[in-house]
Amino acid sequence: MSTKRIIQVQEAMNNRFIICDGLETVSAAITKIKETNVSTIIVEKRDDNDEYGAVFLSDIAKKVIAQDRSPNRVNLYEIMTKPVLSVLPDMDVRYCARLFEQFGISRAPVIKDHKILGMISYSNIALISGDSDSDSDS
Repeated sequence: MSTKRIIQVQEAMNNRFIICDGLETVSAAITKIKETNVSTIIVEKRDDNDEYGAVFLSDIAKKVIAQDRSPNRVNLYEIMTKPVLSVLPDMDVRYCARLFEQFGISRAPVIKDHKILGMISYSNIALISGDSDSDSDS
């Protein structure tokens, strides 16, 4: 009888995000996105009592481009999701996937002690889980 190894979010997460100020324009954020080749913008907290926000490329497409708004005139805070749903690094990836399904999201920041450690997505979960099947017989 084999026991299934628990895979934690921290094993699957990636560091493919940038952190920007909410007052930054969408245009400036797009420039950073192109330079770093990421698709997730974390909007920095204004103070210790604030929460992180998030802007995804799909938000820019839906809330700026589709609405015929100028990326030079729209600030990130205007289109961000806030507060952003986050997960802990020691969460089992199976529960993370269930959380995504329950809330209709596809990625989330991984936060510990109020600091962002990385991002987790369905893709990360699927890839790490597919690799782990060969480990379950050990």
